[in-house]
Amino acid sequence: MCDTHHKKISPQSGKCNDQEHKQWNRRSFLQALGIVGGGTVAFANTALSVSRPSPLSAAINESETDRVLVIVRLKGGNDGLNTVVPINQYDTYANARPNIRIRENQLFNLNSDYGMPNYANKFEQMWGDGQMKVVHGVGYEDSALSHFTGSDIWATSDVTDQESRGWMGRYFENLYPDYLVNPPERPAAIQIGSSGNLIFNGDDANFAFSVADPRKLFEIAQNGSLYDLNNLPDCTHGEKVGYLKGVANTTFTYAGVINEAFESASEFGNYPDNRLSQQLSVVSRLIKGNLGTKVYLVTLGGFDTHNNQLTRQEELITQLSETMSHFYDDLKSAGWDDKVVSMTISEFGRRVRENGSRGTDHGTAAPMMLFGTALDGNGFIGEHPDLSNLNQNGNLSITNDFRQVYASLMKEWLCIDSNLVNQLLLGQNFDALDLGFSCNSNTLSVDEQTFIDQNFTHTVTYSENQSYIHINNTRSEHINIDLYSTSGQKISTLKNGILLEGEHIINVKETINNRLSEGLYIYRITRGQQHYSKSLMIL
Repeated sequence: MCDTHHKKISPQSGKCNDQEHKQWNRRSFLQALGIVGGGTVAFANTALSVSRPSPLSAAINESETDRVLVIVRLKGGNDGLNTVVPINQYDTYANARPNIRIRENQLFNLNSDYGMPNYANKFEQMWGDGQMKVVHGVGYEDSALSHFTGSDIWATSDVTDQESRGWMGRYFENLYPDYLVNPPERPAAIQIGSSGNLIFNGDDANFAFSVADPRKLFEIAQNGSLYDLNNLPDCTHGEKVGYLKGVANTTFTYAGVINEAFESASEFGNYPDNRLSQQLSVVSRLIKGNLGTKVYLVTLGGFDTHNNQLTRQEELITQLSETMSHFYDDLKSAGWDDKVVSMTISEFGRRVRENGSRGTDHGTAAPMMLFGTALDGNGFIGEHPDLSNLNQNGNLSITNDFRQVYASLMKEWLCIDSNLVNQLLLGQNFDALDLGFSCNSNTLSVDEQTFIDQNFTHTVTYSENQSYIHINNTRSEHINIDLYSTSGQKISTLKNGILLEGEHIINVKETINNRLSEGLYIYRITRGQQHYSKSLMIL
C-alpha cells in the first residue's frame, strides 16, 4: 500500500512495480486507507462532515447576501400533535390519545388555538420575541411511511423516490457544473451527523470526505505541507497515490479555513449538555468566525416514538427548545441573529391515534418550525389539518407541501433566482410563503445562457469493459473535451473541434488509442465560456 504520510517520492518510486490492483474505485480505496467518503470529522467532541467542493457555496457566496440557513433534522419522525397541540380541537385530540395526550394544564399558549408543552418553555420566549414561526400540516400526498424512503424524499424533493440527487445537490450541478475542476475555496455546506443524507448529493458523487480527528488535522494544516503531486508512478498504483494525496490536500486546505474561523470566534459558553448543543455550538463559532459557508445541517435523533412517547419526546423537545434558544442568544451576542434562519425537518409525522405501547406509529403531516430574528414576528403559516377528517389509515391530510417551504427559503432567504428554483424542484412551481423576509434586490440571478445550457447533457455509461461519454448537443459549435487524472494531470484530448447538433458517443479508450490504467478519471468539456466536468471509471 502507498505511504499516506508526507513522504517525498524519489525518482525511483516513480516507476511502476508489477503488483497492480485490477479493479478499484474511489470509495473502496478510501475505505481501505481510512478516509471514507460520507463519513465524519470529529470536531469539538462531535462528528462533523464537510461537503466536498460544490457550486452551492460558490454560487451563494458570490451573491451580496450574508444570510445563513441551518437545517435541523429531527430524525425518526417527530410527533407534531404533541409538539404543537391543537387546543381548538382538544377533545378530538384527547380522545385519540387517552394515555399520551399533553394535558391542558401542562401547556403554554402560543395563541388561543395552539399551545406547546411546558417543558418546551424556551420556545415560549422565542415566540414572544418574534423569533419563531410554525408551518402547519407539512408533508406530501401519499406519504411514504418508511424511514429510509421518507428521508430520501425530503432530501431529494422527489415524491416518487426516483431521484438520487438532493434538492441542493441539484443546485450545485446546475449553477456550477465545473465543480470537480474548480472547487470553491471554502466548504460548500457543513453537516453534523446525518452522514449519508442525500440533501447535498449530486449526480456525480457523494460530495463529502472525512477524517477521524480534526484537532490533529488542524495541526497538520497549520504546520505541515501539502503533498507533492509530481513524479507519481505511471500506473494504477500511481493513480491511487495521486488520488489519495489530492483528497488529503483538499482536506488540509478546508481544515485550515475551518480552524481559522473556529479559532477567530469566541466561545459563548453555557450551552446545555446535550447532543444538539455540541453541534450548534460549533456551527455558531463557524458562523461568527466568518467561515462563509451558507448552509448547515445538524441532526437530533430518537424521534421514532413507538413506545414510551411521553418521556422520550419530552427529553427530545426539551433539548431542542433549550438548545435553539441558547443558539440564538449566542448569535445575538455577536450581531448574527438576524442573519441566520433555522428550520426543522423530519421524514414524517405520527399517526393521530396512539398505539398499544403508549406511543404512536408512522404517520403523515407534521409542523415545521422556523427560528430567527429575521422572521420579523411570530405566527402560523397555513391551516392545521382537521383531526376529524383522517384518511383510511387514520392519518392527517397534508395542508402545506414541504417543497413550498424549500422554495420559499431558496427564493426569499438564500436569494436564488425563482426560475432556477423551479427547475431544481424538478419542474414544480411553488409560490413563496410569507415567512417575514424577502430578498428584494439581492436575488442571485442566473443569466439566460445558464438556462439554455440546461438542455446540454453529458452522461457516462459502461459496456463490455469500455467507457462511453454521451453528449446531447443543442447546437453545432466548437467543443473541447479533455481527460484528466484525479490528481489534475491532463491525460489526453478527446475532442477539439466542431460538434454538430444532436447526440454523440465517445468511446474513451478507443479515442485515446493508448493504454489507460484502471481507475477514476475526470473529463472536462469546454463550450465557449462554459465548462462542465464529471468523473468516469476506466475499467
